[in-house]
Amino acid sequence: MTQVFYYVFTLIFFLFDYFILAMGLNIQYGETGILNFAYIGFVAIGAYVTGAVSLPNSVGTGQHYILGLNMPFPFNLLIGGLTASAFAVLVALISLRRLRTDYLAMVLISLSLVLYDICNNFVPLFNGADGLYNVPAPLAGVLHLTTNSFIPVIALVTGVIAMFLWWVMSRITQSPLGRTFRAIRDDETVAAALGKNVFRKQLTSMLIGSFYAGIGGGLIIQFGGSFNPSAWLPGETFVVFAVIIVGGVGNNVGLLMGSLLVETLLVHLPAFLPAIPGHPGLIEYIDAMLIGVLLMVMLWFRPQGVVPERVRKSTVIDKLLLNSNGASAVGESLHDEEATSVSQ
Repeated sequence: MTQVFYYVFTLIFFLFDYFILAMGLNIQYGETGILNFAYIGFVAIGAYVTGAVSLPNSVGTGQHYILGLNMPFPFNLLIGGLTASAFAVLVALISLRRLRTDYLAMVLISLSLVLYDICNNFVPLFNGADGLYNVPAPLAGVLHLTTNSFIPVIALVTGVIAMFLWWVMSRITQSPLGRTFRAIRDDETVAAALGKNVFRKQLTSMLIGSFYAGIGGGLIIQFGGSFNPSAWLPGETFVVFAVIIVGGVGNNVGLLMGSLLVETLLVHLPAFLPAIPGHPGLIEYIDAMLIGVLLMVMLWFRPQGVVPERVRKSTVIDKLLLNSNGASAVGESLHDEEATSVSQ
């Protein structure tokens, strides 16, 4: 396989993986209105747990970590996603009941920093600042894959997982649960007045979104074989936010477009470019500047994103409106007939 194909399949992997991450954050922020600035922490939990259960016992490996169950794919990936969801329950119980909007965002980003410090300094948990490495590649032993042939396979597997999760997310957003999420996003006071349990629905949104975050994080560590604290600095959360804002908030199709424009073209594609002589790391800074400029341009000229959120109509409401209009027409006809008889 040539280097060009190697790079192409690497970009395809990150396209689909960040599509998964964007769907998870979108259901929390775009659909329910939860400003989860700790989102990258849930991604990290999924990555660490997936790696820890994939590795054998830590004795003799030169690393320090918990678990070490030597679990095969895809069970290790599911464990990572479910663990991220379980952690979301704890976070929701602490923060969602009493905090809203800006205060919730500040608490969540603080929580992300606390989690970062714990993983970075407490070595017995996930090997501290060195992180986990030598994580077994999924399906490599079963399919007898080499290092190069593994790349297109994991990109294809990630694409299949992303499409399945997209189908599930589409069913959720089009269901009564999805309509309740959007009602809470628009005005949670009105939703509560209509009898909706706002906290329970927000908790459900956090669970679903965090599961997607855990799956995306687990795929990252299985793709690269390693994961350490430098891979999930708090700024990474805002890259996923940029994917949503550019692609289109509340639109699953727009998320794929945002993943292509932001994560694939502006973040990972320039990583394969040769460094500028005498200026190492300059390309990364230019990338960050371009993402910031793109965000400002989108928010100023097209805040709805490349693919705007589709206006959803309920057939029940349409029938009610039709019936009310029909009743009004009948009433107006009867009124006209009475007026004519009186005049005669």
